[in-house]
Amino acid sequence: MNLVELVAHVQGLTAIAIGVIIGLGALGACLGIAIMGSKFLESAARQPELVPLLQGRMFLLAGLIDAAFIIGLAVALLFAFSNPLISALKAAVGG
Repeated sequence: MNLVELVAHVQGLTAIAIGVIIGLGALGACLGIAIMGSKFLESAARQPELVPLLQGRMFLLAGLIDAAFIIGLAVALLFAFSNPLISALKAAVGG
């Protein structure tokens, strides 16, 4: 395999990895927020006097769940626009 074929192969596998990172991250964030919201509604129905305390904690956790997804998105964008694997491949091959 020459350098062009190796770079094309790495770019193709990187595109698949980007899709997996974003897809599983979005799925996990959606499920996490959905489960957290349902548990919030259950606890608010059982003890309505705790709603202000629970609501603040729910929004804090929603922000943390979204932050984890956004970090995954940033890593995927790093691989999409400045792939460090290609430069390492070129250095290894000597091209």
